[in-house]
Amino acid sequence: MQRTVLYGVTAGTSVQTLLRGQLAWLGAHGWQVHVACAPGDALDAAADREGFTPHPVRMSRSMDPLADLAALVAWLRLLRRLRPEVTNVSTPKAALLGSVAAWVLRVPRRVYVVRGLRLEGASGPARTLLWLAERLTIALSTDVLVVSRSLGHALHTHRLLGRRPARLIGDGSSNGVDAAAVARRTAAGDRSALRERLGLAEDAFVVGYVGRLVADKGIDTLLAGVAAARTRPALLLVGSLDEPAIAATLETSVVPVAHVPWTDDVWTYYAAMDVLCLPTLREGFPNVVLEAAAAGIPSIATDATGAVDAVVDGVTGITVPVGDADGIAAAIDRLTADPDECVRMGEAARRRAARDFPPERIWAGVSATMLGEADRDIRPI
Repeated sequence: MQRTVLYGVTAGTSVQTLLRGQLAWLGAHGWQVHVACAPGDALDAAADREGFTPHPVRMSRSMDPLADLAALVAWLRLLRRLRPEVTNVSTPKAALLGSVAAWVLRVPRRVYVVRGLRLEGASGPARTLLWLAERLTIALSTDVLVVSRSLGHALHTHRLLGRRPARLIGDGSSNGVDAAAVARRTAAGDRSALRERLGLAEDAFVVGYVGRLVADKGIDTLLAGVAAARTRPALLLVGSLDEPAIAATLETSVVPVAHVPWTDDVWTYYAAMDVLCLPTLREGFPNVVLEAAAAGIPSIATDATGAVDAVVDGVTGITVPVGDADGIAAAIDRLTADPDECVRMGEAARRRAARDFPPERIWAGVSATMLGEADRDIRPI
């Protein structure tokens, strides 16, 4: 019997990246998949790729009472029309609105996938509002899935769960990683030609970063760490540059910097990197670390929530404390001085990505949760 599920995410880019392959897989395994999301080209492109039915609902990331009320009304109308057996919501605004609407209309199973905690990067009244929104979303859900073990522990620490358990699928991650596809795409790139096009020296030790170039991702710490490294590496940044202050810092960098605006072809650029650095202040589970691992690239990551789960310290990369620019510099110098260790870590990361994070493992766990079935890969946190 085919069942109907309505996914809810705030932005189309989340459907493109966080749910790549998942929605098509569900459609092939007995689900009729619908997605409520802010309108845009990203949503349309994902619908064409995955074969789900899109439902544009205008939602903003920031708090906007009038816009949020209009979005809630749109959610209620959509749910009344579709009458799904399941809702699956994630990302803060869509999760809150979708959970409220689904509870009001008594959708039988209301799954909340926690992909990170925005409150960890907030303070004062904003933090209180984010805590209340998170607590309400969880309270209105029948099932709570977390994408990493440390994120589950953070929910307990912040007293967000009440009596409801959080569950983790397998070893975590938002969506697993198609390690073979990443490896093929990266291998197809010409490392030398790519570096030449980017203006990076062939013999440079290149530190890569993938993601939005914003303070919340620890970019200031990354730039300070790279500048402090004695070995003077080069830096390759792939992602949207949203903050003028960071742009100004890049212009005065003491090390070579190449910047690639956000692209759908991120995997190609791993070929130009020697190590990925993720200096983030908070995560759910960073997909870019898994992608780099699939490409045979080790990572330097912080011990922030979520990020700490993505790297096995000393085996698949190096973990440093949050905000520790000197620690990043020391990790870069260590890997630069010992290329063999860098290669060993990259190979270990590749094996771990392929072994522990196949996408089908996550997708099967999500499907079992939505069906209310037991699954050996789903464990309480």
